[in-house]
Amino acid sequence: MNDKPTCIELSNISFQWPQTQSPLISIEHLSIDYGEHLFIQGASGSGKSTFLNLLTGVLTPTTGIISILNQRLDSLAHYQRDQFRADHFGVIFQQFNLIPYLNVLENVALPLSFSAYKHKRAELLNSDTSKQALRILEALGISSELANQNVTQLSTGQQQRVAAARALIGTPEIIIADEPTSSLDEDAKHDFINLLFKEAEKFNSTLVFVSHDKSLASNFSRTMHINDYNNLT
Repeated sequence: MNDKPTCIELSNISFQWPQTQSPLISIEHLSIDYGEHLFIQGASGSGKSTFLNLLTGVLTPTTGIISILNQRLDSLAHYQRDQFRADHFGVIFQQFNLIPYLNVLENVALPLSFSAYKHKRAELLNSDTSKQALRILEALGISSELANQNVTQLSTGQQQRVAAARALIGTPEIIIADEPTSSLDEDAKHDFINLLFKEAEKFNSTLVFVSHDKSLASNFSRTMHINDYNNLT
């Protein structure tokens, strides 16, 4: 019997786009523990992005309950869900979404500008939040000499690690990684996952990693297939 505390819980969830005949996503029950590393597999167009948008409160379910950190997301107003996401989630996007006119350090520290909660958590580790950003960058293989460099001058692999550092700043309880390794070769993929695991484990962050790449699943203790919860199959 699992006695670990639950970080994410979905109950009787369905999501249906307007003017469609059946739900795209249908989940009777799904729970994810604190500190768990979950791999979600699915082909392009299989509903992975819709699922993540439900999980982070970008979308609300047609029916059912989504509870994150004991907070019902479906009961919050839109602006409250936005702030909850800024406070408690770190997201690594497939296209990285780095700000081209900011340097490396400014990109990493950006989430602290949108969340006083994350800023306080960052200060608990180091009153100089820039030093914490540098520590995370160095842990992910980006040297301090690159801190003031424009992100557009970095390689794809370096940009990806900056995006990961930005997601990790402020020690978010939940890290969402949306196809973050799609542009990397095999060795770089596994190196990146190992580094991400190491940083997530330092603060017992829950990691939800989404990819169409089946070869990555063996790195994770738990795997689910999005096709088991959608009506596209």
